[in-house]
Amino acid sequence: MAGSSPVKWSSSVVNGPAPSTTHGLHSMPWFGIDIGGTLVKLVYFELTDSGSCEMQTELETMKNIRKYLTSNVAYGKSGIRDAHLEIKSIPLCNCKGTLHFIRFPTSEMDAFIEFCGTKNLHDLATTVCSTGGGAYKFGNVLKEVLNLELEKYDELNCLIRGIHYIYANNNSECYYWDDVGGKEFVKKQYNFSNPYPYLAVNIGSGVSILAVRSPEKFQRVSGTSLGGGTFLGLCCLLTGCETFEEAIELAAEGDNTVVDKLVRDIYGGDYDRFNLPGNTVASSFGQMFLSENRKNVNKHDLAKATLVTITNNIGSIARMCAINEGIENIVFVGNFLRVNSIAMKLLSHAMDYWSKGAMKALFLEHEGYFGAVGALLELSNFDDRNGVI
Repeated sequence: MAGSSPVKWSSSVVNGPAPSTTHGLHSMPWFGIDIGGTLVKLVYFELTDSGSCEMQTELETMKNIRKYLTSNVAYGKSGIRDAHLEIKSIPLCNCKGTLHFIRFPTSEMDAFIEFCGTKNLHDLATTVCSTGGGAYKFGNVLKEVLNLELEKYDELNCLIRGIHYIYANNNSECYYWDDVGGKEFVKKQYNFSNPYPYLAVNIGSGVSILAVRSPEKFQRVSGTSLGGGTFLGLCCLLTGCETFEEAIELAAEGDNTVVDKLVRDIYGGDYDRFNLPGNTVASSFGQMFLSENRKNVNKHDLAKATLVTITNNIGSIARMCAINEGIENIVFVGNFLRVNSIAMKLLSHAMDYWSKGAMKALFLEHEGYFGAVGALLELSNFDDRNGVI
């Protein structure tokens, strides 16, 4: 909560795990991977200061991998390194380095496996710390093709651990959108140093909602199958777009009010008794049953209506969960929010308006990478003899 006394993060949260043996963690490079239903998120720790951890001389293969990953921002047709998100001088296992954030579509896993083979990644280690459903789906393939074992960790544990670690090392991580006078939104930093309790709403292909009461005490309280994967799938069907970025660009130019039926379309204005403004959506896609209305909409309008539909549904479920759990701060994360200020502003307004200012929608700069970060932090469970990445 803003203005509250800050909590001192524990050393394990700030610094990440300590090495599990006196030998330190020798096997490099260090990766954490989150294989989701739509996107694969990969975090790479580039060592810059070995500090008190003992490191072997960098092998030529490792030098080549480091150079390739850090000198490029695009890999193949669809791999992207989000250079603007990198964190320098971040501590991990008694070392310091730069944390890099890379993503690519899950549909390109075959290309990723081929990349690992051509770069001889499997010569450096035999195990990768991983999370997400895809860790189970692709585990056998990686084992058969590369002899690379995916050590699997619970995705919600990784999510929460990743959130706390990143915020503890990046004070500008958390922010909110301030609705100034109901006319414009201004992005403002938020003090997340004393966060508990808070609701974590993870919007990936689907949605999971967790009530978090301490670093170790949290539970999944709800979720929905209507998430980012639903938005992209419907947009592809309705507009012919091919990517999430294209869908968001279309939505930015659209008008959902010609697709949705609003309160004013039913009442001729506001519904004052229940404080429902006339511009509130009463029925998503409710205008589309008339053929003349269908003729007057374009793909931009359909994309915007799809985005509003999915976002409103997530917001409604999140608010009900917050009420049930007695929680005021709601943290929205996940790659659905990437380049998606439309959804963030909708969620911000909805949480503030319907709670009469009691609830606040919060967002984090690293959006969908926390699961992969949490997997990376599991390095402490292995020593150099296990050959873990």
